[in-house]
Amino acid sequence: MSLKAIEGLYPSIVWKRFYDLSQVPRPSKSEERIRLFLRNFAGQNNFDFREDETGNIVILVPPTPGCENKPTVVIQNHVDMVCEKNKGTEHDFTKDPIELVRDGEWITANGTTLGADNGIGAAAALAIATEHDFDHGPLELLFTVDEETGLTGANNLQKGFISGKILLNLDTEEDGAFYVGCSGGMDSAGTFRVEYEDIVTSYEPYLIFISGLKGGHSGINIAEGRANSIKLMGILLSRLQKYDYQLVYMQGGSKRNAIAREAEAIIFIDEANESAIRELINEFSIECSLEYKYSDPEIRVQFEKKAHSSVTIMNAYKDSFKKKIIETILAMPHGVISMNQNIPGLVETSTNLATLNTASYELTIGTSQRSSIESAKKNVALSVRSVFELAGAKVTTGDGYPGWQPNVDSNILKLSKRVFKKLFGKEPEIKAVHAGLECGILGDKYPGLDMISFGPTIVGAHSPDEKVKIEDVDKFYRLLKSILTEIAGR
Repeated sequence: MSLKAIEGLYPSIVWKRFYDLSQVPRPSKSEERIRLFLRNFAGQNNFDFREDETGNIVILVPPTPGCENKPTVVIQNHVDMVCEKNKGTEHDFTKDPIELVRDGEWITANGTTLGADNGIGAAAALAIATEHDFDHGPLELLFTVDEETGLTGANNLQKGFISGKILLNLDTEEDGAFYVGCSGGMDSAGTFRVEYEDIVTSYEPYLIFISGLKGGHSGINIAEGRANSIKLMGILLSRLQKYDYQLVYMQGGSKRNAIAREAEAIIFIDEANESAIRELINEFSIECSLEYKYSDPEIRVQFEKKAHSSVTIMNAYKDSFKKKIIETILAMPHGVISMNQNIPGLVETSTNLATLNTASYELTIGTSQRSSIESAKKNVALSVRSVFELAGAKVTTGDGYPGWQPNVDSNILKLSKRVFKKLFGKEPEIKAVHAGLECGILGDKYPGLDMISFGPTIVGAHSPDEKVKIEDVDKFYRLLKSILTEIAGR
């Protein structure tokens, strides 16, 4: 349905660019095809461009005649997308296009992430480049790589790659708001050496699968109290310890910057306990449905017998190791740590229990920490490290990235507020976001860069529920064009 989904939508040039982007696979760290797309776009339109060793691309769009001496504006987006799909959805993000679906007043995807984060901003930038119905000064369309899994592109930008002193980041997700600050972040992981024992020959294998959770962005959605599948699995496995079972496999979550939506475990049990275990799991499922009635109404806990031939694992975790992992999951902090004392409703510091992966003799638990205050970010990472070290894990901590301190006296903010009020007859909201915008890094690398971030309404980012509001894309694009015209003094 992809192309049909955008028929008749306005502005057509933006939706056509978004459709084009959706047809190009662009997982984080595998952006070769989208970079080729951008190089071809520049060539087809006779635009000069630069590309660095990391893969970042800046396309140079000439000014409207008469605006040659106006300030150069950088329009910045990242080209990669979070690749999440529902269980049972057949989709290979390395080669399959995203299937767009129109759902009332929204555009979404068929069982996968949509890539509106940050594809709709990138589409607007590409549309701007070939529009001739408005005035603008020189433009630098900056497209960075690997934002979602490491901010690699922004971190590796070199001095002189861009020249503009004004930057419009199009990577926020709320209509009617200008963002002027963001949190910094860092990752912490604990790796355990798995200790094994033989599986009891008379035991039978069963799968526990927790699904139906909303998941979502580990910064933007962290304050909504959404369930975490890894936490729930830890609680359930802890309760099951009243019965003699063997744990042979665990897996949960998929991305460091997403709240874990699904988790699974394979256990071997004495079938004499099957009925009692099933009853316990059913009771746990009911509890979850009540506890997360509003945040995760579709939550499901499945328990099903597996054929021995379908379970290739030959050993079980030692009972002491099983207990250690369960207790680590239970002890690991997850969620909001503190709220900002100056901006109502803004999370200041949080941590996300993000992933659990088993590979041969290693089990790794991944987490991510965020804060707009550098010391608070490091302190919560220290708490996470302490839990890992008490459990005997090998701990690795990433370098992290800086936050973006709000500047309410910003000239581009003042100009944009005037434009917004003129267009829509009301004042915009001025906000900061509990997420890692590249503005923090870019501001650190290019001191004095005057920045704001804005975008249309996107909900469910980083999950298959992701969707973008059709009406707000039009408003967003008109706002972008009007800000550029105002900067050009026309």
